[in-house]
Order: sequence, then structure tokens, then C-alpha cells
Amino acid sequence: MESENRLSGVDIIILAAGEGTRMKSATPKVLHPVGGMPMLGHVLNSGRAFGASRMAVVIGPNAPQVTAYLERQPSAVDTYVQTERLGTGHAVQAADKFYADVNHCNIVLFGDTPLIRPQTLDRIKALLEGNADLVVLGFEPQNPTGYGRLLTEQGELIAIREEKDASETERKISLCNAGAMGFAPGVLDKLLASLTNQNAQNEYYLTDCVELARAQGLSVQIVKGDVVDAAGVNSRAQLADVEAMFQDRMRRQAMENGVTLTAPDTIYFAHDTEIEPDVTLEPNVVFGPKVQIMRGATIKAFSHIEGAVIGENAIVGPFARLRPGTDLGPDTKVGNFVEVKAAIVGKGSKINHLSYIGDARIGASVNIGAGAVTCNYDGFLKHTTTLGDGSFIGSGSLLVAPVEIGANAYVATGSVITQDVPADALAFGRARQTNKDGRGASLKENLRAAKAEASKRK
Repeated sequence: MESENRLSGVDIIILAAGEGTRMKSATPKVLHPVGGMPMLGHVLNSGRAFGASRMAVVIGPNAPQVTAYLERQPSAVDTYVQTERLGTGHAVQAADKFYADVNHCNIVLFGDTPLIRPQTLDRIKALLEGNADLVVLGFEPQNPTGYGRLLTEQGELIAIREEKDASETERKISLCNAGAMGFAPGVLDKLLASLTNQNAQNEYYLTDCVELARAQGLSVQIVKGDVVDAAGVNSRAQLADVEAMFQDRMRRQAMENGVTLTAPDTIYFAHDTEIEPDVTLEPNVVFGPKVQIMRGATIKAFSHIEGAVIGENAIVGPFARLRPGTDLGPDTKVGNFVEVKAAIVGKGSKINHLSYIGDARIGASVNIGAGAVTCNYDGFLKHTTTLGDGSFIGSGSLLVAPVEIGANAYVATGSVITQDVPADALAFGRARQTNKDGRGASLKENLRAAKAEASKRK
């Protein structure tokens, strides 16, 4: 092949037609999440980050959930259906109209191998840009059982032997097939035309392309990857293993980028968590999708954060919950047992303990006392609470939305506020206290007697 043709682009084909019966789930295997995103989404993202010219996904018949997921992708993905599940080679053949472009290289990936990195795809591409006609990604797992073995001769790859077809000697080989394969322009089409199903499974193995390529005098080379790149999922246990690998990768990346993790193994990231340097994460912090944390912030122990932006030098937790739509400004504080949802909190404002703040717009330097609640839902609609700069909300106050508290206003402790409070005003919204002399003691006696009577009836 001419090198100028090899450089014209790389197309990616992702195989996602497996039934995933071992998952025992109504959810298609490739849609099970790792780091809060379906496995198939991880592979698509790696392809985009790598710079694929085009991408295609081969799905099984009657796969509406996978089809719907692909339709929601931010960039175009071609979809092909493998009507019968007759092996990996047969699955790729379902996309024959896609790989017919003889000017592009092709890389075949698997939708249930979510942690393959763009850097690994770059290494495959580099060999295809050189003199390789076929490139196989290999790795050396601690336990090779279940994997196809890479058979070499004088340092060259001569075949991939599926374990069910391997001899005892071949099963002792530690170098295994990771699944991903790269093909120089025009090679995939040529090799697939020669595939047969003469094996123990009576299936068309994509891996047989290695021997076919050798027989045709083509160059076959190996890229050695790591265990994480090759980790595939066929069961719930393997899904948990891959999740652990993903979390370990995210933790190491965060620390390399200047984030302090005081107990790394207890921090759980989502696939898109963004954290700037000099952020500190205390133990047992869990991130859902769409979280951004700015420089200098501290997330204290046992906090759960999802769909939130946390400003510079903010402090969150311990035991805080930030739900989607939360936007904390610089120098803010959300303390223990506080829940915030769909609320913008201005610079320097504090919500220190035991409060719920939902659907709110909070200005700068606002203090919200313990047990304060924005009553945002009337049973049908959500309503907004607005707190002006410098306002003070006393402990145990209920702010019944829609309501606006003006700048520098003061809401007295224990108030129920149902009307707007002007700027600089002091608002009381509580009933007048009444004391009944001696009634406390008689009430206790009555309650004690009622309890005793109830015990007798048991």
C-alpha cells in the first residue's frame, strides 16, 4: 500500500451486538455504566479523542435501547445490524458498506471493552502508517484463561488461537489477544472475503484474519497494551472489576494534575469529573456526572456531588449533598447535612448546617442558619426563592416560594415567610408564644397514663 493512502484517515468499527446473557439484565450489555456512562459511550469517546475520520457501530437485531443511545450521540455514528450472531468476523461483515472506502485504515474495537485509550489507538495507527498491513493489540493478563493466545514465530505474529481451539501447549502462552485490530486500507475487505467458520464454534472469527494475512504475504504486527486497555466485560463481576480499574485511573490522573486525595481508594469519580489543581478531596466523596470544581476548593468527607459547579476556595461538607443545577460561587460554604439543588449561591455565602436549599438564587455574603428550608414545591410546580446580598436567614426558617428577601434583610429565627421582605427589613413570621402555667406537668401525667394503658392492652 502507498503511504500517502495510509495517511488519508482512520475509520473505527465498534462491535456491540453481543447479547450479554451472563449479565442477566434487561439492559443491553454495552449500555451498562462505568463511571456513570455506558461502556459503549467510553469507546465512542476514545474514538473521538483519537480523531477517527468516521465511526460505525454494529448492533444486534431488536436493540432499540442501543439504537436510541446512538441517536443521542453528539456526532454522527453509522449503525449496522448483525441479523444473526455468527461470530466477530461476521459482525464486521455487517458493516461492509462502511469499510468499503479503500483509502482509509480501519480499527475494529469492542463495545464491552470500555477503557481502551486514545493513546493506544495512536500506537496502532502509527504501525499502519508504516509498513504494517494488520496490527493486533496484545496484552499479558495475570490469568490468561478465556483469552485467545497470540502465536508468534521468531518474533512475528503468525496466528491467534481461541482458547477452545488451542492445544495444551498453546494455552500456556501468556501473550493474549486484547480484541482491537487495525487494518491498512483495503486489507479488511480482502481478508473478510476469505473467512470461513471451520472451528469449534462454527463461527466466523475476526482473529482468523491473522493467518489469512500471513498466507497472503501481508505484514502482521503486535502492539502490546496494558491490562486496563484490554479489560472486557461479560458478567457483573467483570463490570465491577472494570469499574475499579476506571476509578484507579481517574484517581491517579487527578493526583498527577495537582489534586489532593487524602484517602484515594475511597473517592469515586464520574467519567466527566473536572477538577482544577489545589483542590482537596477528603475520604468517601462520590461524584455523579457533570461536576466541575475550581482551584482551592475543599470537599470534606462523605459528600455526594452531581451536576454541580463549585467555585474557587469553596468548602463543601462533610455529609453534604449537591444535586444538579447547583452553582457555588467563590469562597462559599455548604456545611454538614445540607442539600442544595438548582441553586446559585453567590460569593462568600454560607449554608452551614441541616438545611435544604432548592430552586434558589442567593446573593453574595448571605448567611443561612441551621434548619432553614426553601419550600420550593407546591405539589405541582417548582418555585424560586431569591435572597439578596448580605441577607440573614435565621435558624429554622421556612421560606415559602415564590418569595424574595431583599438585600441586607433579616429573617428572625423560626419564621415562616410567605411574602416578600424589603431590603434592610426585619421579618417575623411566627405565632405569638403563649405559656400555660402547670400544664406541662399535667400533660406529662396524661401521656404517662395513656402509655401504661396501651401496655396493658398488649
